[in-house]
Amino acid sequence: MKFIEITAIIVYDKAMKTTMKALIWHKNGTTELVEKPIPQILDEKDAIVKVTMSSICTSDLHIIAGAVPKAIPETVLGHEFTGEVVLTGKEVKNLHPGDRVSVNCETFCGECFFCKKGYVNNCQNGGWLLGCSIDGCQAEYVRVPYADTGLTRLPEDVSDENALFAGDILPSGWWSAELCEIEADDTIAIIGAGPVGLCAMQSAKFMGAKRIIAIEPNESRRNLAQKFADYVIDPQNQDVIAQIKALTNNRGADKVIEAAGAGETFKMAWQIARPNAIVAIPAMYEAPQTFPLPDMYGKNLTFKTGGVDANKCAKLINLISKKQISTDFLISERVNFENIQEGYEIFKNQKDKCLKIAVDYEKE
Repeated sequence: MKFIEITAIIVYDKAMKTTMKALIWHKNGTTELVEKPIPQILDEKDAIVKVTMSSICTSDLHIIAGAVPKAIPETVLGHEFTGEVVLTGKEVKNLHPGDRVSVNCETFCGECFFCKKGYVNNCQNGGWLLGCSIDGCQAEYVRVPYADTGLTRLPEDVSDENALFAGDILPSGWWSAELCEIEADDTIAIIGAGPVGLCAMQSAKFMGAKRIIAIEPNESRRNLAQKFADYVIDPQNQDVIAQIKALTNNRGADKVIEAAGAGETFKMAWQIARPNAIVAIPAMYEAPQTFPLPDMYGKNLTFKTGGVDANKCAKLINLISKKQISTDFLISERVNFENIQEGYEIFKNQKDKCLKIAVDYEKE
């Protein structure tokens, strides 16, 4: 059976070898570019995807730092990518070899209790697997379980670059805005103008928020935030609480999105929220955060937090195709896959004001 599967792949892609390059992480906090066998179909709902473009995510750094308990050392990193289908299992109905696809950062069956309610992050048969507990996309090929729900076919007018963030960063920003239950007169304060924060600003504006207030210490990111935000606050040189109150008739923000993921920003989020506000927290923290209930008593806040339910990929691809949403501006650096470890250094240290890195797989 394995011989037949390998033959099927080789027939489709004659240049394909039996092994591939892949970036794995070690328990000691290092990464290594290694040679691994090309993945095989393990379940008839799987697809094998040839990676055409990927990116590096902050959660990849969290994994390497040992801050994601479910992550398994020696696993191939990465969950944010586009590619081309090269092989499908017999139960895959909607995809065929040759299809260009955007890949969802989460694996979900579409049939369990949580999936039927839209809570795909907690799929009883999936969740965040790619690049965490099973091999991810920072390799030449990747096996994608539940391909019919995990892959979205790309139209001709959407390039790999256009769709690169449609499976993770853009859904995270969109989901954050959805959590806020935005109403027409809302003032939304968004802490952090990194990739998720910027996508949350764009999404909140699309959903009809009246005003967006961005809070960001980095000057280059503040400049980017002006593309979507009505007001931009520098927390290092301005009193954030005073500024928010001045902009909201002393009430505070109607909704707050905390997309920075630091102790001080967690505290800031509930401090700048008005009474009865919603505080949405898509950020991932490397240390536990404390709810100071006596201090916030009486504000009657609603907190919504956790991993993104990334089941809007098809909708977002459609909006990208219609030019109503774009994430192209997020790409600030490009590296070839063979130099991906250099990309990690640039991304980790934000060299050259790096926001997101596009990893190209075609050799120059």
